[in-house]
Amino acid sequence: MNNDFLKDLNKEQQEAVLQKNGPMVILAGAGSGKTRVLTYKVIYLITEGISPFNILMATFTNKAAKEMKERMQKFFKKGDEEVFELPSISTFHALCAKILRIEGHHIGIPKNFLIYDSQDQKDAIKEAFNLLRLSIKEYKPSSILAAISQAKNELIDEVQYPSFARGHFQEIVSRVYVIYQKILKENGALDFDDLILKTVELFKKNPGILEKYQNKFQYILVDEYQDTNHAQYLLTKMLSGKWNNICVVGDFSQSIYSFRGADFLNLSKFKEDFKNTKTFSLSQNYRSTQKILDGASSVISKNNTHPVLKLWTENKIGEDIAVFEALSEEKEAEFIVNNIEKIKYENPNLNFYDFAVLYRTNAQSRALEEIFIHNGLPYILIGGTRFYERKEIKDVLAYLRILANQKDKVSLKRLEKLGKGKFAKFLDFQKNFNEKDINNKTTISIMENALKTTDSLLMYDEKDEEDLQRLENIKELKSVAVLFPNLSEFLENVSLVEQEYIPDHIKDENGKKDAINLMTLHAAKGLEFPIVFMVGMEEGLFPHSRSMMDKNELEEERRLCYVGMTRAKEKLFLTYCRKRLFFGQKTSNIVSRFILELPEITLQKNLNQMVNEVPEYL
Repeated sequence: MNNDFLKDLNKEQQEAVLQKNGPMVILAGAGSGKTRVLTYKVIYLITEGISPFNILMATFTNKAAKEMKERMQKFFKKGDEEVFELPSISTFHALCAKILRIEGHHIGIPKNFLIYDSQDQKDAIKEAFNLLRLSIKEYKPSSILAAISQAKNELIDEVQYPSFARGHFQEIVSRVYVIYQKILKENGALDFDDLILKTVELFKKNPGILEKYQNKFQYILVDEYQDTNHAQYLLTKMLSGKWNNICVVGDFSQSIYSFRGADFLNLSKFKEDFKNTKTFSLSQNYRSTQKILDGASSVISKNNTHPVLKLWTENKIGEDIAVFEALSEEKEAEFIVNNIEKIKYENPNLNFYDFAVLYRTNAQSRALEEIFIHNGLPYILIGGTRFYERKEIKDVLAYLRILANQKDKVSLKRLEKLGKGKFAKFLDFQKNFNEKDINNKTTISIMENALKTTDSLLMYDEKDEEDLQRLENIKELKSVAVLFPNLSEFLENVSLVEQEYIPDHIKDENGKKDAINLMTLHAAKGLEFPIVFMVGMEEGLFPHSRSMMDKNELEEERRLCYVGMTRAKEKLFLTYCRKRLFFGQKTSNIVSRFILELPEITLQKNLNQMVNEVPEYL
C-alpha cells in the first residue's frame, strides 16, 4: 500500500506520522487534528509491515478508543471485508484489567475478580469503619477513600503507606487502608485504582511477564499524556522500556485534571527518561477562527510554568469575541436565550445542539436551566444531572416537603434511607415545627435550621471534589430559597420547574437530540461547538476562589479557561455579572482576570458593551 493517504495531512502532521522508530513527543494544540495524526500514525506503521498485534494505543476514555477504532476500520475496510486486524486500542484501566485476568494469579489475584464501582468502594470503607470502630461523624468516608485513591495513583500500597503517613488524619487513613484492602481481597475484588497499581506490582515481581508484554507491544502510542498520573506514567515507561518505540501526544495548555492526580510535568520528564527523543509540534488549528485563537492565546500566554503553543489557522478571521456584563444571573441567562434565538433566526441551518453553555461549577446550571425551561428551549446536561434531580438537592427538598405536608410518605421514605441518626434528629425537629412556622419563618431560615439540626452538611468534606460540588449545589438551593421566602411558594416553584421540563427533545434526521448543551468546563474537554457561551467570568467564581492563593492552581484555572475558549468554532461569548445571588447571598463581583487578559483590541471593542446592560450587537 502506498502512502497517498498522507496527502490529507499538513507538513507538521506528516513529519510526526512518518517518524517510525524511537521515542517521540507530539505537542498537539487544541483543534490541531491530533486524533487524525494518531490514527494515521498507526495506519502508517501497519502499511510499513508492523503487525497490529505489536501495536498498543492507550487512551483515557472509552469514547476516544471507540473513535480511533472506527476511523481505522473505515480505512482498512474493503467493501464489507476487514483487510487488517486492528491493534490493541484501549483505556489504561481496560488494558490492565485484561492483563490481570490472564496473569494476576501470579500475585494472588483470581481470574474472575470483581471490579468495585464507587458505591461498592463506599460500602467497603464503611465496613472498615465499623471494624475499626471509627465514627463517620469524625472522619468522612469519602475523604478517606480519596486519600487511598491518591496513594494508589502514586503507587503506594497499604504496606508502604504507614511510612509516608504524617499527622493524625493520615494515620487514620493507614489503618483504614489495611482493612479496606483486606475486605477487597476477601471478596475477590479490585477497585478502579488497583487495576494499574497491581499491574505495575505484577511487572516488578515478574520480569518475565513484563518482557512478554514488552515484546507484544513493540510500538506504543499514548493519547492525552499531560493527563497521566504517576501510576500511568510508570506503566507506560515499563512497557516501552525494551524497544523505546513510544509516541506520546499531549498539550501542556490543556492539562486540567490535577485534582485527579494528573501531572503535566510528565511531558517534560519523558525527554529525561528517553534519550534522543524527537519532538513535533502541531500548531495549525482546524477548528476555530483566528480571533478566537488570538483571544485564547492571549489568556494562556500569562502562564509561565510550561511551554505554550502559538496556534494559527487558515480559517476565516471571524467575529470578535463578545464580552457581556449582566446585572444579575437571571439577566445573564436571558442574554444567552436572546442570543440563541437571534442567531438561530439569522441562521436557519443551525440546530440547538450547535450551541454550548459552559460554566465553572455544577451549581451554576440552576439559573440557566430555569430560564431555558421557562422559555421553552430544549437543553441537555452533558456529564451531569438536572439541578433538581441531584441527590443532595432531593434530600434537602424532602426535609422541606415533609415540614409543609406531614402526609408526604415519598419524602419520608427518602429521609429514612439517610440513616437512623439523621432521621431521628429530623423527627425531633418536626415535633417543634407547626403550621404557623410555615407562614412566619422564611424558607431560608427553615432550610438552614433543618440542615443544622440533622447535621446533614457534616457528611460532606470540602477537600473532596465531589463533596464540594454537592455542597455548592445545596448552597445554590439557598439562592432559590432567598427568592421565595414563603415555603409553600418555594416548593410550588420547584414543582413547576420540574413539571415544565420536557425530556423528549426533538431529534434531527440522524436521531441526534436537538438541544442546547449545558456542561462544566471540565466536561467540555475534547468537544467543539459552533457557538459557545462561557458564563460566570468573575473573580472568585472563575478563577475559583480556591485557586487564588496558589500559583499552580491559578495556572490550571487559566488552562481551563483556554480549554473552554478553544471549544468555540465560530462565535464566543464571555459573560459576567455585576451582582450575583451566589449561594444564598447577594454578591458584588469583579470581572475575571481572564477577560482582562484578552487582547487589548478585543477589550476596546467591548468596552462600551461592558458598562451597559444591553450590548450594541443586540
